[in-house]
Amino acid sequence: MKGRAIIEESDRYLMRTYDRFPIVLKKGRGIKVWDVDGKEYLDFTGGIAVNIVGHCHPNVVRAIQRQAEQLLHVSNLYHIEPQTSLARLLCTNSFAEKAFFCNSGAEANEAAIKLARKYAKECYGADRFEIITALNSFHGRTLAAVTATGQEKFQKGFEPLMPGFRYVPFGDADAIEGAITKNTSAVMLEPIQGEGGIIIPGEDYLKKVREICDKHKLLLILDEVQTGIGRTGRLFAYEHYGITPDIMTLAKGLGGGAPIGAMLTTEEVSSAFRPGNHASTFGGNPLVSAAAIATLETVLGDGILDHCNKMGTYIIKRLAQIRDYYPEQVVDIRGKGLFTALEINRDGMPVVKRCIERGALINCTAGNILRFMPPLTVEEGDIDHLVSVLKRVMG
Repeated sequence: MKGRAIIEESDRYLMRTYDRFPIVLKKGRGIKVWDVDGKEYLDFTGGIAVNIVGHCHPNVVRAIQRQAEQLLHVSNLYHIEPQTSLARLLCTNSFAEKAFFCNSGAEANEAAIKLARKYAKECYGADRFEIITALNSFHGRTLAAVTATGQEKFQKGFEPLMPGFRYVPFGDADAIEGAITKNTSAVMLEPIQGEGGIIIPGEDYLKKVREICDKHKLLLILDEVQTGIGRTGRLFAYEHYGITPDIMTLAKGLGGGAPIGAMLTTEEVSSAFRPGNHASTFGGNPLVSAAAIATLETVLGDGILDHCNKMGTYIIKRLAQIRDYYPEQVVDIRGKGLFTALEINRDGMPVVKRCIERGALINCTAGNILRFMPPLTVEEGDIDHLVSVLKRVMG
């Protein structure tokens, strides 16, 4: 079937939980993807920050092929060699000492919420269950994660929401301290807000939050589902700010396209979870663990972090030329590594659609923020092409 026929069948059989663009992607290599009708696109959405080393990176493909021939899945009732190797790799390259694997960012955040509550109750008493999160945040669409999310538009229609969350403005450490009560167990933040529009806090914000958490004996949970695995030019975004969290969640880029999430924590905090407290049938199974190992080793070993920083500087420089062309439209340009945004003063969706027509896939969030999350292997020529398309479609 060609594109139109597939789209018609999709509309017939799939629940409408997405507003899908009218293209059907069939093949990908690096930053390029092709639809079923043969049209080529540059993918600056990257599966929404998932395809961290590009589409079908040879290292990841080979790892999946080898593992698929050997063992696809076994229960977590048994020890799994690739899962153990992945846990070791993550822990030795982060603050963490223990890992738990699941299938998505929302599930990783659910695990973090459960662990924080259980740890606080065991250490400080049964009334310690509240978690402070930020307005404009996004932590997932499961019930606890969507309640943690500080945006009403994601919560509407699913009330009553889970109790125990308090929201404060992002970037305001004093607001966090002011929201603490005798019931507070943890603070949960994205180091950089992704769905909120690539909102980057002040350089001392997370350091102040860490100090507040230490002062009040609260856990600090960092949601690095989008920022982790090199997206910001460091393996983890917390490294930019000179602090470490107590719990960190990962997903998206971790599997290089395979569905895997992770919650990392310290030995002490992890001790609150005992057999039967939490689980995931598919979490960290042999196939996805092999894909994640290949992805992580590629990011760590192929100079990709340095390249990400170089290309991050370049894309900001080139986006500044868009502001020169359309000063009446561009509100702001911001980013860290290859987690970048062009904020405009009008609806961004028409720009996204015109870019697609011209072979560039970009994302719009918060209504008017054009977001760019390409593979970390993106080259200057790819960025030049994106900018040339933006110049044409924003006029």
